[in-house]
Amino acid sequence: MALIVKKFGGSSVATTEKILNVAKRVLGEKQPGDKIVMVVSAMGDTTDDLIALAEGINKNPYQYTREMDMLLTTGEQQSIALLSMAFQTLGHPAVSLTGPMAGMKTNSVHTKGRIVDITPERVHQELDKGNIVVVAGFQGADEFGNPVTLGRGGSDTSAVALAGALKADTCEIYTDVDGVYSADPRIVKGARKMKEITYHEMLEMARLGAGVMQPRSVEMGEYFHIPIHVRSTFTTTPGTIIREDYTMEDKDFVIRGVAHDEKVAKIAVLGIPNTPGIAHEIFSALADANIDVDMIVQSIRNIEKNVTDMVFTVAASDLAQAKKVVDGVADKLNAVAVLIEEDVAKVSIVGAGMLGNPGTASRMFGALSKVGINIDIISTSEISISCLVKGSQLKEAVNAIHDEFFPNK
Repeated sequence: MALIVKKFGGSSVATTEKILNVAKRVLGEKQPGDKIVMVVSAMGDTTDDLIALAEGINKNPYQYTREMDMLLTTGEQQSIALLSMAFQTLGHPAVSLTGPMAGMKTNSVHTKGRIVDITPERVHQELDKGNIVVVAGFQGADEFGNPVTLGRGGSDTSAVALAGALKADTCEIYTDVDGVYSADPRIVKGARKMKEITYHEMLEMARLGAGVMQPRSVEMGEYFHIPIHVRSTFTTTPGTIIREDYTMEDKDFVIRGVAHDEKVAKIAVLGIPNTPGIAHEIFSALADANIDVDMIVQSIRNIEKNVTDMVFTVAASDLAQAKKVVDGVADKLNAVAVLIEEDVAKVSIVGAGMLGNPGTASRMFGALSKVGINIDIISTSEISISCLVKGSQLKEAVNAIHDEFFPNK
C-alpha cells in the first residue's frame, strides 16, 4: 500500500491509443490499497500547435504573456479529461483536476511561473473516495486566479512538488527514454544508463541542458526528499533513481555525464566603461525582464581608454527580448556595439567525482583540441565545467568528450 505520483509526458499521451495504454499499464501495476495520482502533459505536439495558432495572430505572441498562459493551459486539460475517461472506461473511478484545482499556487510571472505553495486538500479528498486523481501538469494560478504556466518541462515540477506536498512514497517520471544517460543517446551511441544519480548532479545536468528533467523539478525532489524514478513509458525495465546519495558502485566515476544545450545564444556588449556598477546595470535590467543569464566573461578591451567588453549567453527563446533590453542599456552606456551570435552551443561535464581528481578540465579541453574544436567561453562550478563551442560542432564535441571519460570497454 503506497501513495505514488506518476507523471507521463506528452509523447506518452500523444494519441488516444497511447492514453488507453497508459491507463492499462497503471492499473496493471497498481497494488491493492495503492493511491495513485497522475500528472500529465499536453498530448504530443499540442503545445507547439497552440503556439503556432497564437503566431497566426501575432508573430510575437509572448508579448501577451497572460493570454499565452490562458491558451497553453488548455493543452493539459485535454489530456487529463481523456485519461480520466480512459480509467473509467476500464472500470476504475477517476477524476481530472486542473493545476489550480489541485492546489497549485504560483507567482504572477506568466509563462515562467514558480510554485509558491501547494494545498492539495482536494486531491486527498478524491483519493479517499477511491479515485485515481489525474492532475494537469505545467500549470497553476496566482493569487488573483490567473492561469500561470511553469515553463517548458513544467509538468515534471508539478509532479515532484505535488508528491512532496502529498508526502508520497515516490514520484515516477515516465518519458520516451528509459532513464538518465551519461550523454544523450540520440547523439552518443555508447551512452550509458545510470542506475542512480544524486539530486545535486542531476540538477546540474538538467541546468546544463539534459532534457530528461526540468531543473526545478530536481530542486523540488531534494527539498521534499522524494526519490524520483525516471523510467520509460514503453518498457517495464527499471530506470534511474534520483536520490540523496548513491548506494552502489557508481561512486567510482570521475564524472557522471556529458550534457549539452544547443538552444543558446551569445550576446557581446563591446566598448563599455570599465567602472564599478556597469555589470550590475546590464544584468539587473535582464533580471527585471525575467531573463536568465548563464556564461559570463568580462575582458579588458582597451586599457588606455578604460573600456571593456561583456560577453554572456541566454536561452535562444529569450534572445529577442534580451537584445531589446541590452540595446537599451548599451545606448545609455555609449557602448560601441552589441553583437549577437546564434550558431553556438554549450557542452558540459558534470560529476561530484571531479572534486578529488585534478586534471579533469585538461582532459576535457584536450578531447576538444584533438578534434579541432575551439572553445569560445569556459565556465565552472564545483561539480561542472562548461564550454561554449560552434553549434555546428556540437555533436562532434559531445562524442569526443564522452569518449574521453567513458571509453569503450
